[in-house]
Amino acid sequence: MKINAPQKAVPTHIISGFLGAGKTTLLKQLLSQKPEHEVWAVLMNEFGQIGVDQQLLPQQQGYQIKELLGGCLCCSSQLPMQIALSRLLSEAKPDRLFIEPTGLGHPAQLVEQLTEPHWHTHLSMRALVTVVDGSRLHDQAWTQQNLYADQLKAAQIIVVSHADQMQAADELALVQLQHEYQAYMQKWLKAEQGSLALTEIDISYVGTQRKIQPLLKLQQNVIPTHLQEPAEIKQLPYHYIETAQEYAVAGWKFPKRWQFDFYPLLDLLCEQQDWLRIKGIFYSNQGWKSFNFNPQQFNYQSTDEGIDNRVEIIYQTERDWLQFEAALLACRVDAATAFE
Repeated sequence: MKINAPQKAVPTHIISGFLGAGKTTLLKQLLSQKPEHEVWAVLMNEFGQIGVDQQLLPQQQGYQIKELLGGCLCCSSQLPMQIALSRLLSEAKPDRLFIEPTGLGHPAQLVEQLTEPHWHTHLSMRALVTVVDGSRLHDQAWTQQNLYADQLKAAQIIVVSHADQMQAADELALVQLQHEYQAYMQKWLKAEQGSLALTEIDISYVGTQRKIQPLLKLQQNVIPTHLQEPAEIKQLPYHYIETAQEYAVAGWKFPKRWQFDFYPLLDLLCEQQDWLRIKGIFYSNQGWKSFNFNPQQFNYQSTDEGIDNRVEIIYQTERDWLQFEAALLACRVDAATAFE
């Protein structure tokens, strides 16, 4: 789809956050900071078919608000989002753009779309913002949901809303959450009644680079390491490396049907050294188990059925992951058929 290139790329902010976190309240306050001579645009995504949030935003001259109803622009077909965004850019010719995905969305997928090469001349992506409700941080049933964690991990800036309503338990939970995510080098801000200066979030987006490749064991068998890089793949099983700022992530994903022996798996994860965080979910001979380790606390528990087996290790010290992968595969209940 062709869009007329603006004179310069439009500063573009994604304001994400879980349901009820306070995204629209924050967005409304940010929009109030628009210089009189500028035009600011907003692309909002409502999961349902009836939009409500749009009516809460400024409707006067100088603002262009567009809603994309039904589904999630983060993870559904890219075409409706591309069309809506292209039209908004060409019709409004905004000086600044805000995108508010549904609270059920995965903002990392949206950023991945908007940082593709064909958008580079149109959008100047700013730091990805995730809003969390400070008054609910004490509720672990809320904060331990996978989608909540995915949104936090994707964020470059985390805005804590309803800060004036936080209790002692929320303040303690905030400290623990900041510690848990310290490897991601995020900027944490408190917003009382949605009040936040635009300058606090108007910084360049720093992306995470992910390289997906075959399992290291298979690379040894198939690819001469001195001749070429392993081909990128997107089929399970695979290994990947993510790098961003001062940390790196080594990850593995395996088919859902693979079953692992729980105690050898637990021992393997516990004996790892020089890591910042370990997260995983596995189908074991004791049911589905989730693991969430930080240097101060090793947490594991039964969990709902996952879509696959996976583990991520955040680290700062380079290492040879082949030995870990071999030990991980040896934890399979049917290790003899490790690649079936």
